[in-house]
Amino acid sequence: MKLLIWTLLLFTNITIAQSNEKFLTDFLLKSELNSENILDNYNHFYFSNIWTKTENNSIFGIIGKEHQRIQIKLISIKKNSNNPNQYFVFGKSCVKGTICDFKGIITLTEIKEVKELHFGIDDEYADKGIKSQGILIADYEFKENSEQKHSGIFKGKLYSKWYLNSKNQIEYDNIENISDGYTNNAFVGVWKSYTSEKEKICNWADYRVPNTNRDFDIGAGEFSVSEKYWDKGWLDIALKNQVSNHAIKKNKEKEKTKEWWE
Repeated sequence: MKLLIWTLLLFTNITIAQSNEKFLTDFLLKSELNSENILDNYNHFYFSNIWTKTENNSIFGIIGKEHQRIQIKLISIKKNSNNPNQYFVFGKSCVKGTICDFKGIITLTEIKEVKELHFGIDDEYADKGIKSQGILIADYEFKENSEQKHSGIFKGKLYSKWYLNSKNQIEYDNIENISDGYTNNAFVGVWKSYTSEKEKICNWADYRVPNTNRDFDIGAGEFSVSEKYWDKGWLDIALKNQVSNHAIKKNKEKEKTKEWWE
């Protein structure tokens, strides 16, 4: 029996490792990374701007095995003056209309550069003076306000793509954003309830949701949710995918409404 248990645990760990490896390969758009972790070389740079770059209506997330929609808004990110690899975060979450405040920390653990720079279609960025490109990996822990309903703790790994511009500034790497399946700022982890202490998978990212069920995202070029999941908070996304460009343009011309986190 013990041998069977150890075999199952080993198989599970291998499966998770393979899944993570595939995710990273897809996330990097098949770019190859240097093996060296050069975190210390980037201590003096600021990465906070890349995590607030994308408009919130293009950030998608799921919580739980049924892939209930969760919305996350990072409102404020400040670098820790006493630790160059830490960032203090304030934000809000929303699930089924329940909004919670949270505070927490992003801690950088790895920075790796690509072996060859990529410049987009037709080398659009070839003359922009890009000095380096890569991926950062970080740990995150965001604690929701325990006095609010249905609150808990978000915890996991963050993966972000960046590049260093000609002015020695870290930029959000959206060079390949017209590619099918493009995504960035992938938060992959769990949410743990304060009251029940039960954990749920909880992943979110820009433009796509990482590590979901195979039948969840049926979009080729753009994010599109299968009808199976519409009643989990995704109906408005499905409807937006079906409206015409004219309707979208007309809607943007309307007076701006208050956002859910405001």
